[in-house]
Amino acid sequence: MAGPEYDTEIKQLTATMHTIEQVLDLAAMQREIDELGVQVAAPDLWDDQANATKVTGRLSSLQGQVERFEALRGRIDDLGILVELAQEEADADSLAEADAELVKIKKAVEALEVRTLLNGEYDEREAIVTIRSGAGGVDAADFAESLMRMYTRWAERNNYSVEIYDVSYAEEAGIKSAEFAIHAPYGYGTLSVEAGTHRLVRISPFDNQGRRQTSFAAVEVVPVLEQTDEIEIDENDIRTDVFRSGGPGGQSVNTTDSAVRLTHIPTGLVVSCQNEKSQLQNKASAMVVLKAKLLALKKAEEAAQIKDLKGDVQASWGDQMRNYVLNPYQIVKDLRTGHESGNPQAVFDGEIDAFLEAGIRWRRNADKAAD
Repeated sequence: MAGPEYDTEIKQLTATMHTIEQVLDLAAMQREIDELGVQVAAPDLWDDQANATKVTGRLSSLQGQVERFEALRGRIDDLGILVELAQEEADADSLAEADAELVKIKKAVEALEVRTLLNGEYDEREAIVTIRSGAGGVDAADFAESLMRMYTRWAERNNYSVEIYDVSYAEEAGIKSAEFAIHAPYGYGTLSVEAGTHRLVRISPFDNQGRRQTSFAAVEVVPVLEQTDEIEIDENDIRTDVFRSGGPGGQSVNTTDSAVRLTHIPTGLVVSCQNEKSQLQNKASAMVVLKAKLLALKKAEEAAQIKDLKGDVQASWGDQMRNYVLNPYQIVKDLRTGHESGNPQAVFDGEIDAFLEAGIRWRRNADKAAD
């Protein structure tokens, strides 16, 4: 890459970072950090644990955002210096290093730019993902397991931890359902665009006649709640069942009845957790998921009421939203954004960032159009 092209690329990146800084309002964020720092230093902070949790959580989130921005801006400055020195010394190795760093920085800036669109009430939260197999029999169960792997691989690629709450295995192959948390900043805002019906078309490996099979799986995404969120559950509204944890093929993985299933009687919501050996721990984890789902249900009901008032009869963005076609050709295509990939295997291996970014931009435009 010639000198002027480097200059142009770096200037564009710097301009984009300036725009992001204005949108994020880093100066206001720093003022809030200073104010929260004073509160955290107060000796009586933890007298009110709910408020202390809220204050320290908000402080950590803001500090993380500012640090990520400043680190990325520093990388752009360092890139400029690296290019200048490499060109002066005609150092081909350093220029190659600059090329590689430029690609990484552009991707990081694009991701940060997309994050500025995540300003919903719960977008900063971590995410709880639920996957259920739909129509398509054993192929649907196998597809559901592939989707679970896709999201866990995406988390691994980004160094996010995954906490599996419950997996219900199908008899022949795959899973009936799975529930897991992805502990990622802005996890809910990022992954919520994945909610909806996913459709797979392929030659079934389970059909001895080699016929093409269409199968479906549903993905649900809700935010992890904090202690300060106002979701109250009457203990009388919950039925608790305990059972023995099971693994693939019906094998028992626990010798005690430590798995817990909670049923919220008024809504019919059912949540199971079997990842811990302790029944109490499983119940606590299941309660976290139940509260998150009750909040999502409440928000959905409010949104439905608003749509009724507006006379909006269109399906929401959470309906059927992506096709994974492996035969007669290979393509993964998002039906909302039009974004597609000709490499389904890479997508199933967790390379979904481009789909996520396209979905976030699409949702922002859809929200603007609805206002």
